[in-house]
Amino acid sequence: MPGQKALGGKPRLWLFSDPQRLPDPAKLLSELPPGSGVVFRPYGQRDAEAVGRRLRKLTRRLGLILLVAGDARLARRLGADGLHLPEHALRSARRDGLPAVTAAAHGMIAINRAAQAGVRGVFISPVFATASHPGTAGLGPLRFAALLRAARRRGLEVYALGGIDVASWRRLAPLLPDGSGGIGRFN
Repeated sequence: MPGQKALGGKPRLWLFSDPQRLPDPAKLLSELPPGSGVVFRPYGQRDAEAVGRRLRKLTRRLGLILLVAGDARLARRLGADGLHLPEHALRSARRDGLPAVTAAAHGMIAINRAAQAGVRGVFISPVFATASHPGTAGLGPLRFAALLRAARRRGLEVYALGGIDVASWRRLAPLLPDGSGGIGRFN
């Protein structure tokens, strides 16, 4: 499983917050290796700014990258390192001068839109079944591999998301993704 930065300074490991499963990931940040990334997804949180400020303070102290998902204004107020764009926001996201560092991609259309939007990398998901989307079938290694190749042809970094644990990472590692992200394996 990834743990350190990949060649070129790319974070290999990303922790995602989740409004239901992990609304405040601050307690887990010290478990991440320096240079890892945190994607704060504040969707619908009443205390999003307070949680975000605590995350920003901790990520700076621990040498972690902080991205805010889908909210450029909040990202700017927090001094985040950039944005993570949900797939639905790839066409119209307000960036307010912030770099769109990563984006969600569930298929080829999103990969093409991410490349056109100038993001650095995509989280292809869900690779495997995941508690975040019960009842949704994962892409599996073969479809993930095809999407990975397509994203690489477009110059994108590729991260696996969805059902990633030690065993599933071993299945993906030969495909050489740039890293992975998750919620469940951290709690």
